[in-house]
Amino acid sequence: MKFPTPLVPGRLIKRYKRFLADVVLNTGEAVTVHCANPGAMLGLNAPGNRVWLSRSANAARKLPLSWELVEAEFGRGPELVGINTAHPNALVEEAIGDGTIAPLAGYDRLRREVTYGRASRVDMVLTGPGRPDCYVEVKNVHLMRRPGLAEFPDSVTTRGAKHLDELGDMAEAGHRAVMVFLIQYGGAERFALARDIDPDYGRAFDRARARGVEMLAYRCRLTPEAITVERAVEMAEARAPA
Repeated sequence: MKFPTPLVPGRLIKRYKRFLADVVLNTGEAVTVHCANPGAMLGLNAPGNRVWLSRSANAARKLPLSWELVEAEFGRGPELVGINTAHPNALVEEAIGDGTIAPLAGYDRLRREVTYGRASRVDMVLTGPGRPDCYVEVKNVHLMRRPGLAEFPDSVTTRGAKHLDELGDMAEAGHRAVMVFLIQYGGAERFALARDIDPDYGRAFDRARARGVEMLAYRCRLTPEAITVERAVEMAEARAPA
C-alpha cells in the first residue's frame, strides 16, 4: 500500500480524546490531527516522538491531516510503527492477492464487511468452488514491550472477544475461520497475547482456537512511502514484562 501523497513529518505534542493529537510540523506550525486508533497506544504516544501525517484530498474535512506513522524505541533502535487502524484490512487484502499470506491464497472471490453472527460484520469472506467459505477477521497490532515480541491487545477489547466467539461459531458450522493479527512494525519476530492487559480476550482466544479457528500473525515493512505485508511471524505465549 503506497501512500498517495508524500507524508508530512512532525513531532508529537500530545494525544488526547482517543482520536485527536497535537503535532508540531517541521515547519514549526502546530496543528491538530486525526488519530485513527482507539487503543491505548502504549509506548507510542510520548511527547516529542517523530510522526508522519497524511493529508486528505477532501477540502471539506475539519482535520485535513491524519496520523499515520510514529518512530518508537523498542530497545533495538528507533523503528517506524503504523498506527492507523483503517489500513490493516486493505493491507491484508493486498497480501492475499499477491500470495504473501499463503494460507489464504487460492480463493476466487473476496468480499469485505459481510454481515454474519449476532448482528456483526466480519472483515472479509473468501469463497471458491469446492472449498468451504473462509471468514477472516483482522486485528491491528502495534504493542511491543519487549524487543521482538509483538502483543495484542493494548487495551481491553470486549468487541474483540465477541469476534473470536463468532469466528468459533463459523468454524463449528463447517466453515473456515481465520484470525489475522497484522503487526504494523518490521522488528517483530514473535507474536503473543497480552493476557495481563485483557484476560477475557485471552480466554476467548483459547476458546476460539479449540473450536477450530486458525490464528495467523504477519508483520509489515514500513517506510514513509509505503506499508507492505512482509512475512509470517511465530505465534508464542508471553507473560507480562517484569
